[in-house]
Formats: sequence, C-alpha cells, structure tokens
Amino acid sequence: MATTSAPVYPANTPIPFDLFVSKKHRALPRGVLGFADSSGNIVFKVNRQDSKSSFSHAKAILLDSAGNPLISLYPHNDGSWQGFKGDDGDKNLIFKVQRVLTKFTRTELEVFLVSENQGQGELTCDFKVIGCHFQRSCTIYKVDSIVAQL
Repeated sequence: MATTSAPVYPANTPIPFDLFVSKKHRALPRGVLGFADSSGNIVFKVNRQDSKSSFSHAKAILLDSAGNPLISLYPHNDGSWQGFKGDDGDKNLIFKVQRVLTKFTRTELEVFLVSENQGQGELTCDFKVIGCHFQRSCTIYKVDSIVAQL
C-alpha cells in the first residue's frame, strides 16, 4: 500500500510579499513616505527630520507600523549614507551605502554591512543596487546573483 504525504517545508523559509510605496496614503501625515501591504495597512514609514543645529545632519528614520524607530540614516558630505540601529546616531552602525554611478538613466549603489566587514582594513561590497528612475525599478545583487527585483 502506497502512502502519500504532503511536502514538508522548512520553518524558516521566507514568505515573499509586496509592498506599495505611497506619499498620499490616508493614514500618513504630510511629508511621510509609507510602505503598505496588499491590504492597504502601513507596514513601514520613513520620516525625514531636518537638523535644528548646524552641527548635526538631516536624517531619515525608518519606523515600523507602531512608530518605533528601526533604522536611522545619516547623509555625509561625500554622498554616502550610514544606517544605525534604532534612533542612535553614533552607537550601532549597521551599514554604509556609497553611490558609485549616477547617470541620467541609471544609479548604482554599493552597500557595505558593517558586521560582515568587522576587523578588516578595507570594506568589501556586500550588495549592489542598480536602479532606473524612468522604469521605477531596481535590482539588488549579492556577488553575481539576484537577491531581489523591484
């Protein structure tokens, strides 16, 4: 007697889902960028904060749906950005992003994860993001393989 069984999937398999970007969602205040799921619920928000003093830079903060800060982004004069855990500006650096190519039709960014490069003299690129403004699309690569396509 043959038995059939359902396929077994690992418990840690990621489930892909779509996010929709909006500045005009009904649940967002003016000037806040939101990321909504397919049901229209805000999952993430990006809040830009201009600095009040000349010593600190403007920053962008990625918030969860409850308004808790996940990542704070700080720009530098050379065009790069640094991402810190939570709303800490100096303590928990997670990643650095450097723009390597800016053309009229294409932008390339290199992402350096700090934990992956700890203790090394020179940072090595962990991800590369290649985007096109006109097509409103980008592709994220790790080495030579595609991680995500938007």
